[in-house]
Amino acid sequence: MHRPNPIRGIKRLVTRRPEIAEAVHETTAGGVIWRRNPKNDGVELLLIQDAKHRWTIPKGHVEPGEDPKLTAEREIREETGLKQMQVMSWLGKVNFRYRRNHTLVLMTMHIYLVKGIGNTDDLKGEDWLKDLKWMSANEAIDKIAYEDIGKLILLGLKKIRLAKH
Repeated sequence: MHRPNPIRGIKRLVTRRPEIAEAVHETTAGGVIWRRNPKNDGVELLLIQDAKHRWTIPKGHVEPGEDPKLTAEREIREETGLKQMQVMSWLGKVNFRYRRNHTLVLMTMHIYLVKGIGNTDDLKGEDWLKDLKWMSANEAIDKIAYEDIGKLILLGLKKIRLAKH
């Protein structure tokens, strides 16, 4: 009695990704942007919603020779339209990796605590963003798509509380 080979059927279903040809290191920087709600003095955070509908912080690539702190300010201005801000402190960095075709990308993201000043309601997100909005700290923590950034948001909130006293 002839039995079919079950492995042969599975091989048709498995698709192999192309081999990784190189690994590159890239650096980004961004900010946990906050303000006080004028009505209740509560802390609000500014999050953006990316093209894949994930809530995150404004961030972008560090240009050659550019200081990550300046990158964070530039990216916040470009992505949100926020004109005035004060970079208070460096919160930390997040390291992760992902695949881009034949390349393994080793990413380091520097994150700063940034206070929105001036007219913080005068915002204009870039066209690729799905949304951007100020939300309570609790709502922002619930909505943030990335756990490592969420941990740095909590650290930032602690620094804001300590600065108030």
